[in-house]
Amino acid sequence: MIRHKPLGSGHPYVDDTEQRSPSHPVAGEPVTLGVRTSPGLSDVACELEVTDSNGTVTKTTENLTRVPAASRGQVIDGGHLASAQAKLARSASGWQVTLGPAQARTTCRYRFTARSSSGGEETTRWFTYSTASWSPASQALSVTGRDRVVPESVEVLHDGVRPLRIRFSLPLDRNERVTGFGERFDALEHRGTTLDAVVFEQYKSQGANRKTYLPMPFAHVVGGDGWGFHLETSRRTWYDIGASDKDRLLIEAEVGPEPLTGDTLLNLRFFDGTPTTVLKSFLSTTGSAKELPDWVFKLWASGNEWNTQAEVMRQMDLHRETRIPVGSVVIEAWSDEATFTAFRDAEYEPTPDGSPHRLSDFTFPEHGAWPDPKAMVDDLHARDIRVVLWQIPLIKMRPHPQGQARFDAEAAIREGRLIQEEAPDGHLRPYRNRGWWFPLSLMPDLTDPEASRWWTEKRRYLVEEVGIDGFKTDGGEHAWGEELHYLNGKRGDEGNNLFPVAYAKAYGDLLESAGKAPITFSRAGFTGSQAHGAFWAGDENSTWDAFRWSLFAGLSASACGVLYWGWDFAGFSGDVPSVELYLRSAAAAAFVPIMQYHSEFNHHRKPSRDRTPWNIQATSGDHSVIPTFRELVELRERLIPYLAQQAGRAIDTGAPLMRPLYFDNIEDQEVWEHPLQWMLGEDLLVAPVTEEGARTWTAYLPKGEWVDAWTGETHSGQRTVKVPAPLNRIPIFVRAAAWNNMKDIFTTTD
Repeated sequence: MIRHKPLGSGHPYVDDTEQRSPSHPVAGEPVTLGVRTSPGLSDVACELEVTDSNGTVTKTTENLTRVPAASRGQVIDGGHLASAQAKLARSASGWQVTLGPAQARTTCRYRFTARSSSGGEETTRWFTYSTASWSPASQALSVTGRDRVVPESVEVLHDGVRPLRIRFSLPLDRNERVTGFGERFDALEHRGTTLDAVVFEQYKSQGANRKTYLPMPFAHVVGGDGWGFHLETSRRTWYDIGASDKDRLLIEAEVGPEPLTGDTLLNLRFFDGTPTTVLKSFLSTTGSAKELPDWVFKLWASGNEWNTQAEVMRQMDLHRETRIPVGSVVIEAWSDEATFTAFRDAEYEPTPDGSPHRLSDFTFPEHGAWPDPKAMVDDLHARDIRVVLWQIPLIKMRPHPQGQARFDAEAAIREGRLIQEEAPDGHLRPYRNRGWWFPLSLMPDLTDPEASRWWTEKRRYLVEEVGIDGFKTDGGEHAWGEELHYLNGKRGDEGNNLFPVAYAKAYGDLLESAGKAPITFSRAGFTGSQAHGAFWAGDENSTWDAFRWSLFAGLSASACGVLYWGWDFAGFSGDVPSVELYLRSAAAAAFVPIMQYHSEFNHHRKPSRDRTPWNIQATSGDHSVIPTFRELVELRERLIPYLAQQAGRAIDTGAPLMRPLYFDNIEDQEVWEHPLQWMLGEDLLVAPVTEEGARTWTAYLPKGEWVDAWTGETHSGQRTVKVPAPLNRIPIFVRAAAWNNMKDIFTTTD
């Protein structure tokens, strides 16, 4: 076997051994061609026929060099992907050759040959590419709003067959700062850096790797006239923000093969005004958040090892026994992990046509993992605790599906409910997940209303009969590759970033159709996600760096209109956090829209790695954890009326609920020196302690009069103040005009 896949797996950051790189060659750049081969093949060569712009054909043969074979950007991290990653040891051999810089407007036809150990020869089919080059094309960019595009900067990359990309530049004044671009983990302000916008599952260390689950081609430019912009595209985009030229913001974007209208390939929309005005204008074109019920502001509790009814109830009983209020429990490991619709151990007759079940179709064994899910949910509701169930948008095909999973897969294929991909022969076949989490699974096309209905109807009994209150819509990042085909006619380059938006919408629509609030809890998203449920910042270790990265993520997501946001405070993976990290992170989480703890599956090894306060207390031996955590959650409970009121105002005005300081202090350069402070609503200034060992903390107060929430001391703004920061306190300042209405929130009683 000789495998060559010109476009690779579609991994946005790593080229596969067997692909062409770049997949669309550009004049003046070298081209690498690669293959993977099965054992027994050697002496791999590439036959090339290059036709230049004059029609002259040159034939050559290049020998390939053996290289380590790798695919899909795989890196062993020892986390929840480790078992799948171990399969790398069985990788085939890799071979590559790098050709010299391609010439403009040339066509290359190539194939590969290899000698087998039996003395025969294997040959692939012929592959072809045309070399692309850049040329001026001012008419290719359509501008709405005040045109800030640098004259004569618009160029299009064309390979003689179709346009591939467009690029242009915007001016940056000396004092302007650029922020936004969706959820970003590395910094609040991005001038002097480069980044891109493509949905990607970066498993941990997002801040160090500068990749994100929730990008947006939208940014604020603060400090000059006040403006922002949005590239009206769902394709991948790139940004050089004063890195190559300190006075220019260079933008590049993929484009489709056909013009949008006339000669236009991309629409660019500018907004003028304050950050709030810019954000409100942006959301008016993309959709803004729906107001969710007050219970979302209560504590969310979760652990991947809470995989039985008994364990869920034990953990909720511990909340009651320790008098720590909890508002919702997120149950991840509830299903058979084959259908993601049936509770593990449930007995039922599969439906051969893939039709939905009702609750009465199931029998729950007394000694099974979930002996009575409805009774469990009813009990939790009686305690004023809501229940959210985990989901994944895939049909598992490994191991080979049996029972209902098999029938669902067959129905999805038969009825055309799936995302498809182009096979080597040009025909379409069901797309198989190229990521390392649930590899080779089928993927329902949730961008299609009928496919979405087919998928969510299987979960209706969970909402209407069991009483589930929401869904954790995990794993929306599995669509890879520009050659994918969606049922709405979009190809992968245009549709992949939109899949997580449709995913959350599909589940929100199900909940609303059953008379419930559209509570979805997603990590992936794109432009348009603002209108669909709540979000968390994805998987992260329990480290101080991750704590800071997560806060950057929340502030940047909020600046782009994501209202209901949180993170797994103190991290969900790796060693149990220290008491200090746990309480500092919990204190900060008490002042973001969603307060949640969660922990990764650890195969039930001892000691437990649950992020519950009682487990942190037990593993550390520090008996202050539970009372301190209780104090923080009780404070959060007192905040809920304020949070609910301010969420409504955020929807009305566009000013984020979790608001970076620059939103209200455009001219104050000092706020940029304190990027991890924020306003929570109109009246609370939050200054989290993010450094290990600190017992005092320096906070910056913008213009106005501020009251220290813990001492009642009044401070004038536009200066820094140094305040005590014991582990049971987070520096909080209240706008003086609101102090009389707010002071009871910060009053503690024994």
